Amino acid sequence: MRAFILLMICFATTSFAQHEELQTGASRLAIAPGSSPVELSSKRIGLVVNQSSLVGDTHLLELLLQQGLQVNKIFSPEHGFRGTADAGAKVDNSIDPDTGVAVLSLYGKSKKPTAEALQDIELLIFDLQDVGVRYYTYLSTLHYVMEAAAEQNIPLLVLDRPNPNGTYVDGPVLEKNYQSFVGLHPIPLLHGMTLGELALMIKGESWIHKAEQLKLYVLPIKNYQRHMPYELPVRPSPNLPNAQAVALYPSLGFFEATPLSIGRGTDFPFQVLGHTNPPLGSFAFSPVSKAGAALNPPLKNQLVLGLDLREVKAGGLDLSYLIQAQRLFAKHNLKLFNSPDFMDKLSGTSKLRQQIEQGWTETQIRQSWQSELIKFRQQRQPYLLYPDHQL
Repeated sequence: MRAFILLMICFATTSFAQHEELQTGASRLAIAPGSSPVELSSKRIGLVVNQSSLVGDTHLLELLLQQGLQVNKIFSPEHGFRGTADAGAKVDNSIDPDTGVAVLSLYGKSKKPTAEALQDIELLIFDLQDVGVRYYTYLSTLHYVMEAAAEQNIPLLVLDRPNPNGTYVDGPVLEKNYQSFVGLHPIPLLHGMTLGELALMIKGESWIHKAEQLKLYVLPIKNYQRHMPYELPVRPSPNLPNAQAVALYPSLGFFEATPLSIGRGTDFPFQVLGHTNPPLGSFAFSPVSKAGAALNPPLKNQLVLGLDLREVKAGGLDLSYLIQAQRLFAKHNLKLFNSPDFMDKLSGTSKLRQQIEQGWTETQIRQSWQSELIKFRQQRQPYLLYPDHQL
C-alpha cells in the first residue's frame, strides 16, 4: 500500500535552495499545464477552492477557464467560495456571478460532496490554503472530498500549498472518541504537514472509506522546505488577517471554548486576549459586530481588558495563556471552560482541559504527550514530500 502511495507522489521537488522562487502546486499547474500528473483537457472538472486559491492575483478558476478547461462545479468549504462567511456560519449553494459556475457548499446541508453532485464530474481538483492546525476545518473538508472521490471512483488532484506553522509538531494527539469536524484524524494539534502530505497519509492509513480505491495525485510545492518562513498572500479565513494571527491561532483557538475574547469583532482577531470581569490585563478593546468576521462576537459592545499580543514573538503552541487564565478564574471561583465538550473536541481529548483545571504546569502537560508525538513522527515519515527538520 505505501509503495503505491509513493508512486502517486508525482514530480517531487528535488531542489530546495531557498534562493529559488517558491511555486505552489497551483502556480506550477498555471505556468506549465503539462506538469499535471493527470490529464485535464478532456475532463469535466470539479474544483474545491476558495479565496485563497490564487496564482499571483488571479484565481485558479479563472486560469483554468482561460486554458479552455471545462469546470462544471465549485465546491466551497467553511467561510464560502469568496471567504466572507463568519466562522461556523452555514453557507448556501449559489452561482458565481463572475463565471456562471455553480457553487456547492460543503459547509451547509452537507459537508461531503454527494453522489448526485458528482454525477457530471470526472476529476476533482483541491486547492485550499491551510494553516497547519488540526481544528482548522479545511483538513476535514479534504477528508470528506477524498472519501466522496473514492466512493464515486473519481480521481483527485491535490495542489499543495505551504504550511505556515510547518516547523511545529506539538500538542495532544486526537483520540477516537473526540472525532468531530474540528478534528477527524489521530494526529497532533500541530502536525507540521501540508495538506498534500496529509492527503497521502489519510489514504495510506485508510482513514477514509474505500481508501484503496482512491486515485490520488499530489502536485507538490517547488523549492519548499517546511522550516521556511511563509506569510500567506491572502487571509485564509476572515479572522486570520496576518502572519501574527496565524502564528497565535494554535494557542488562542482553545479560548473559543471559554467566555474570553480573542479579538473577534475587532481589527486584530487572534492577536488579543481579554475579559471584562475579571480582567486579564490592562489593554482595552471592545468587540463589535463585523460582517464576515463576527456578527455576534463574545463580549460584544463591552469594554474588555486583557493582553495585546500583536508584537509578541509567537510560534507553535503556547499553553501559558490558558494556564494564566485558569489561575485567574479559579482565584475568582469562576469556571474557565464554560463549553467543556467543545474544548475537548478542539483538544482531541479531555486530558488537556483536566490537566489545566488540576493546575498542571506547562512542562508536565507537554511531557504527557511526548511519546505519542514520537510515534506520530515515525508514522508520518513515508508520506512526507519535503525535508523533515525536527526542532
